Amino acid sequence: MERTSPRERHSGRPERPERPERPEHPVRGYSATKDQLLARLRRIEGQVGGLQRMVAADRYCIDILTQIAAVQAALDKVALGLLDGHAHTCVIGAPAEQREARTDELMAAIGRLMRRG
Repeated sequence: MERTSPRERHSGRPERPERPERPEHPVRGYSATKDQLLARLRRIEGQVGGLQRMVAADRYCIDILTQIAAVQAALDKVALGLLDGHAHTCVIGAPAEQREARTDELMAAIGRLMRRG
């Protein structure tokens, strides 16, 4: 008789394998520039707040659209920086047996970014 875990009996799905332990502060592709990244994201957050104020103040549509384009461009720049760091750190620096999976994951992320809009 095959044994099943309580989770498998309850949900009908097999139990997931345990994840390997992660270091408390893993090295990420953006680790070296984390402070710059956070500052850029705070700036973008301020731009989004400005958009809200523009709408509340009944500003001209084209002015709002211009600011939306600026926010999108700023987010695109953040995304490109993250992709670059990920490629250099997490893909190229991955153990050989993980590189193909990491490359597939990177390409899927690029595809999602290109499909927006």
